[in-house]
Amino acid sequence: MTMATRRLIDSIRGEYLRYKKLAEDSMEQIEDATLVASRGADANSIAAICWHVSGNLRSRFTNFLTEDGEKPWRKREEEFDTRQVSRPELLAKWEAGWQPLFAALAGLTDDDLDRTVTIRGQALAVHEALHRSLAHTSYHVGQIVLLAKEARGSAWKSLSIPRGQSDAYNRAIAPQRAPETGR
Repeated sequence: MTMATRRLIDSIRGEYLRYKKLAEDSMEQIEDATLVASRGADANSIAAICWHVSGNLRSRFTNFLTEDGEKPWRKREEEFDTRQVSRPELLAKWEAGWQPLFAALAGLTDDDLDRTVTIRGQALAVHEALHRSLAHTSYHVGQIVLLAKEARGSAWKSLSIPRGQSDAYNRAIAPQRAPETGR
């Protein structure tokens, strides 16, 4: 297999890894009790969101190319239940969802992108299913980041360029940027 046959797959894998790390870095900043706290009866806790992301990824990517992405063993409604779990339990559940995703991606090449998979009986090209899943996952990671940031308040450590430091950041990386090509 040449590098070119995995360019898009590797790019998608890199984005999943980036969002996974954003969620994990957010969860590292908060107390264990905050992981299971919710803002109300209809609000999701970080634990519920992690349970849902894990269940979704596990279902979608277990036997990705050969079975419908909505498995009969998935209990989607239960993913949103209020639960009291420890940080190690939550992180184990989180990882259990990511493992099938990364295993499925490891077995794909860019030549597979136009193959067809099904999700809830809907036929999708592999590239469509991957982009849909990546968007869904990043949506929920954004919720995790927001909840963690709100809980942490002024003690939050920025996961990107801190507010008010964009100019300094741009000046610092300017020497590393490639010169303009005149396009």
